[in-house]
Amino acid sequence: MSDRFLPDWQRLSLEQQIAQLLVVRTSGAYFDSQIAYPQYEAPRDRLQHWISELVVGGVILLGGNAAEVALRCQQLQEWATIPLLIAADIEEGVGQRFAGAVQFPPPLALSAIASQDPDRAQQLARSFGEITAAEAIAIGLNWILAPIVDINNNPANPVINVRAFGEDPETVSQLTTAFIAGAQQFPVLTTAKHFPGHGDTATDSHLELPIIPHDRSRLDAVELQPFRQAIAAGVDAVMTAHLSIPALDPDYPATLSPAVLQGLLRRDLGFEGLIVTDALVMQAIAAHYGPGEAARLAFEAGADILLMPADPEAAIQEIAEAICEGQIRYDRLEESLARIWRAKQKVCGARPASFLPHAWEQEPAIAIDLEAVSQLKYWAIAAEILTASQEHQGQPLALQSGINLIVGDRLWQAPYLSGAAPARQLPSDHSLQVQIWDTETGTTPILTQPTLVQWFIRGNPFRGSAGAKQVVETLLQQLLDQDQLLGLVIYGSPYIWRQWRSRLSTELPAIFSFGQTTQAQAIALNVIFQSTDALKSEEFTT
Repeated sequence: MSDRFLPDWQRLSLEQQIAQLLVVRTSGAYFDSQIAYPQYEAPRDRLQHWISELVVGGVILLGGNAAEVALRCQQLQEWATIPLLIAADIEEGVGQRFAGAVQFPPPLALSAIASQDPDRAQQLARSFGEITAAEAIAIGLNWILAPIVDINNNPANPVINVRAFGEDPETVSQLTTAFIAGAQQFPVLTTAKHFPGHGDTATDSHLELPIIPHDRSRLDAVELQPFRQAIAAGVDAVMTAHLSIPALDPDYPATLSPAVLQGLLRRDLGFEGLIVTDALVMQAIAAHYGPGEAARLAFEAGADILLMPADPEAAIQEIAEAICEGQIRYDRLEESLARIWRAKQKVCGARPASFLPHAWEQEPAIAIDLEAVSQLKYWAIAAEILTASQEHQGQPLALQSGINLIVGDRLWQAPYLSGAAPARQLPSDHSLQVQIWDTETGTTPILTQPTLVQWFIRGNPFRGSAGAKQVVETLLQQLLDQDQLLGLVIYGSPYIWRQWRSRLSTELPAIFSFGQTTQAQAIALNVIFQSTDALKSEEFTT
């Protein structure tokens, strides 16, 4: 590292240098009144204090639409004296978190395509990464917290599940390196997660600490393969997993383990980029360690970036005290700052020849380009993945009166089921009366008419389970037994689809889509109703 580069961080106080390690969460929405998660997202005055005075190194955004997120990113960078890393969990494209941009189906859809046409799947994965990066920088994001390189080799996994690119090391490695290559065409950071592998667990680390029982030889043969490939492909960051792996460290979870981060990741795998923790507010960590303690232990273990510490100021204070008391070497902090500076140099506008104090203050404000968002050619790639990965059987649905039952949990907050959603509208156009059953809040419906069932179910963080609810399975079986099931559409889980497909008559109209978006609904239902003209229309492209 050039000595000319040092003053950029040496002009900061010790506490401000430590604050550069922190990435705090905030709402993508512009105003305090729009904050949806006050336990995680600070109001404007506190957030501005963290950025302007504490000098935190970055933010992670959630919520809002793409246009207001662009304004939000500009606002945040204007508050910052040192440019921010602005991150988002956009594993399924920018539209997954920010309305209006393109949302892709979950990555496991690409694995389904790869089983039939590996070359096509890799090209689509590359386009997936390229489009995600293009839309990210267009609205001011510079850090993509993707791809997931975990192997979903446990179908009961409630937290990874369809977020993974596959169920075996080779498929995951091929598709995730293609995604990284696509994203690398733009000045954004990519992230391989969750190290050293969160696939083979049935426990959600958002809720409690999972245990991985495998020995080192098994980890080398399976879980670590995609990380090795991602590192070889030049991934910028690796995110830790909140996992207990006794074979690697009997005392600490991976996020807090020097053996895992410094030993396995740095020394054995040779990774030289950013190590970022998974969110420190997750219960796998927060339930067992205090907010300052968790941040200190993660940093001491080898993490460069502390994501979503429960109490940013406590985290800064505890690490500062440990350095001042000699428990942590100051040059350990310098090592992380050097990595952070290199990352910011790549994505925040500083030029390689301008390693001077205040250099990036000479740079223009971030450029916003909303014309680069939600382009039809991007939606066409999403449609290609949806169409190529879906499965169906049976004859087209015969037109008759009956019920269109939409079932799932937490449907009351599902943005993809608005009044104009195809899952509601298209069956209504074919004389079916819509009925919505939220299994968390509603009672089991009593059905006396022929019924089309549209079931929204997928593994997701905070669900706690990837399986089906017994009440839904009971109702479906009753409709089958009474010969009242008109057809079945499953959106999300290939595992639930496989279970139910074997129970259905081969003539019964049934279809599976990895996606749950309005685009996914339109593509699936137009197969069920055989409405090819509507399928080709621009209305269902976006």
